[in-house]
Amino acid sequence: MQLVTEDNITELAARRWSGAHDPRTAELMAALVRHLHAFAREVRLSETEWMAAMRWLTETGKISNEKREEFILASDVLGLSMLVVQMNHAFDAKATPATVLGPFHIDGSPELEFGGDMSDGLPGTPLYVTGTVRGLDGSPAGGAILDVWQADEEGAYESQIPDIDEARLRAKYATRADGAYCVRTIAPKGYSIPMDGPVGELIGGTDISHFRPAHVHFLINAAGYEPLITHLFQEGAEYLDRDVVFGTKQELVVSFEPREPGPTPDGGESAEPWLEARYDFVLQPV
Repeated sequence: MQLVTEDNITELAARRWSGAHDPRTAELMAALVRHLHAFAREVRLSETEWMAAMRWLTETGKISNEKREEFILASDVLGLSMLVVQMNHAFDAKATPATVLGPFHIDGSPELEFGGDMSDGLPGTPLYVTGTVRGLDGSPAGGAILDVWQADEEGAYESQIPDIDEARLRAKYATRADGAYCVRTIAPKGYSIPMDGPVGELIGGTDISHFRPAHVHFLINAAGYEPLITHLFQEGAEYLDRDVVFGTKQELVVSFEPREPGPTPDGGESAEPWLEARYDFVLQPV
């Protein structure tokens, strides 16, 4: 019988987990054990601190549901989400860069026509986002699906608003044969991440900004291309240089150009001033 000591516990635990039936699980778990133990040794983790961490994880699980992913939010603010994105989406320099999915994407958004209004009468300055979706060689990605979502004027997503059952500020758009798309919405606002849960409590004990700059989310799928999860950020928006989830990239910062009442990119007309953002998404081939 081998007695467990502070010196041998890490190797014993790593060896045990390295026997997992799936080789990749064995690799991941053995490495996780080694890194967790190394962290505990480096900071000389106390039992009180360990118990506080266990309670924090428990509360994070309790507050999470199909509409609120507190663990994803935790990964985002620790920079882990962006690290995983960077490692797994090493696109060509000419391709649109990827960013985090975030905790508020919902499957099953309604399909809208070219220029369809996903804001559906919600207050805010009208915003048209237009451009094309194409490959690295410039060929248009006709029939590409743009899954789009954003927060409202108060910085709240649909999933954060109680008793909201219908889709709100989210929709799917298909590109035309020439790769053109047109999204109609309202200008996004910068907002705070949810501060009423374990992640917010953790951030509240620091000087870290808990805000995100104004942005619109996109998840783009097109045959023959890698899926793209990204954002478009408003040029000049506050918090661009200190996005709490590390998602800002210069290539994704876009000017929201003011337009006078009159013709709009969808072929209609606006009776009030509106904004236009133009952006061409460039996809990485499979």
